[in-house]
Amino acid sequence: MPELVFPLDSAKRFTEQRLMGHNRWHPDIPAAVTVKPGAEFRVHVRDWLDGAIHNDDSAEDVLNAPLDAAHRLSGPFAVEGAQPGDLLIVDILDLGPLPQEDSGPLAGQGWGYTGVFATDNGGGFLTEHFPDAYKAIWDFSGQTTTSRHVPGVKFTGITHPGLMGTAPSAALLRKWNAREEALIATDPQRVPPLALPPEPRDAILGTLSGAEFDRVAAEAARTVPPRENGGNQDIKNLTRGSRVFYPVFVDGAHLSVGDLHFSQGDGEITFCGAIEMGGFIDLRVDLIKNGMELYGVAEHAIFLPGNTGPNYSEYLAFSGTSVTLGGEQRYLDSQLAFERACLHAIDYLTKFGYTPEQAYLLLGAAPIEGRFSGVVDIPNSCATVYIPTAIFDFPIVPTAAGPARIDPGAGAPRAGR
Repeated sequence: MPELVFPLDSAKRFTEQRLMGHNRWHPDIPAAVTVKPGAEFRVHVRDWLDGAIHNDDSAEDVLNAPLDAAHRLSGPFAVEGAQPGDLLIVDILDLGPLPQEDSGPLAGQGWGYTGVFATDNGGGFLTEHFPDAYKAIWDFSGQTTTSRHVPGVKFTGITHPGLMGTAPSAALLRKWNAREEALIATDPQRVPPLALPPEPRDAILGTLSGAEFDRVAAEAARTVPPRENGGNQDIKNLTRGSRVFYPVFVDGAHLSVGDLHFSQGDGEITFCGAIEMGGFIDLRVDLIKNGMELYGVAEHAIFLPGNTGPNYSEYLAFSGTSVTLGGEQRYLDSQLAFERACLHAIDYLTKFGYTPEQAYLLLGAAPIEGRFSGVVDIPNSCATVYIPTAIFDFPIVPTAAGPARIDPGAGAPRAGR
């Protein structure tokens, strides 16, 4: 096992640990650990909400989830010799749920969760259709998972970090804040908001304190969106065996990682759409000097996806085009086309007995494939959603006999009832 350089005690909250992580992006957050190029090391990671979501049959915790405190990130990890303009090579050697215990109160201890967030607390991709808070608990058995809240399915997870990236430079941070503030200004009262500005409340900034903490907290960027440094990209194929090339913007690179997922469908469409968990991740780091200029990788990460399973071979695919539910034609709107494909898949799954909310949670958690399939044929974009047929305990392909009806159980818990 690689050396454990960032341990977390499961009996303590994230802010009570011996090594302090962070939940904002800023170049002045001190490194928690320094490693050498070529080093292999293990990192413990807490689930993104630090135990705020519980293994029960209520969604009140999702309704009241403390989003100002997201995400809990392990790090930063300074890499000796890394300088602005370099590319940081990060190999994901292994990762998984918490190794310390089989079951316990924290996500990753034998279980994980998927949530539909209420519109006024983050929302999700389909928040106009699903405005309330729902939750599904998933139980782990080795590499597979099942849920009492979405019965009739069992699948192997593509375990991956939802969030990993390097620290921004001061100039890049100012660029982020300026462009996101300009976006917010176009509709400042929108619910959910168009973007999240810096928020000192609930900021976690490593070992910073006093006036320096206050300054950084007022400037630091939230970790919710992906940006030039990588960040919260939620790429399900960024699994073990992957190699990622991150731009370096500050001395030491200051790599951070968090938001581990046991499984996720493309798009993580419910916002808390993956199966969230805490756990461990083993990494190896190295450098390509002046790599940003050599390869033109200046404002994005590139990666070689891992080749680990699951390897599903049969899918039932649903398509959507850029026409609203009200019949309005939009011009090559691929986002809308993907939304319509998801809604078509949800509507189809209800014919087998699932509630729309159960189907929505399933699309967020299971390893579905989402694709932009046509973006040139005016006026309609086409997007597709591929669902592996093998994850179901019953046949879902259309036949003359009609859909088999399953017992949906008690359904997914909804806040307020």
